[in-house]
Amino acid sequence: MMNGTFDETALAADLRRDEAVRLLPYRCTAGKLTIGIGRNLDDVGISAEEAAVLLGNDIRRVLAGLDRQLPWWRGLSAGRQRALANMAFNLGLPRLLGFRQMLAALQAGQWEEAARQALDSKWAGQVGERADRIARLIREG
Repeated sequence: MMNGTFDETALAADLRRDEAVRLLPYRCTAGKLTIGIGRNLDDVGISAEEAAVLLGNDIRRVLAGLDRQLPWWRGLSAGRQRALANMAFNLGLPRLLGFRQMLAALQAGQWEEAARQALDSKWAGQVGERADRIARLIREG
């Protein structure tokens, strides 16, 4: 029996062909939640390293969206930028843009009003302490 060098590149090409690349979650033929190239999320999940890569990509996507939609946001203090980015990450940019009064108050430097607007929302009731922490960042910068 002859041993050869395992060709990981060839296997990857086979799997790309046989599994296909799926960028949104789907149920495979066995009913398992799957993504990517056959990644079984129900049984395998993702590693901490993969979660960190996804987080980094998501943060960059959120910041780019804020830059596009709210170009003034970079003029806020670092803490207020963090608060806004945290909300954008959690809500998604379209829903964050619905916080018109909060955003107007932030842009005008009315920190207390901006924090009040954030807390006076359905979102704040859903996320609890997260909203309190974000409102504190808005108030205190």
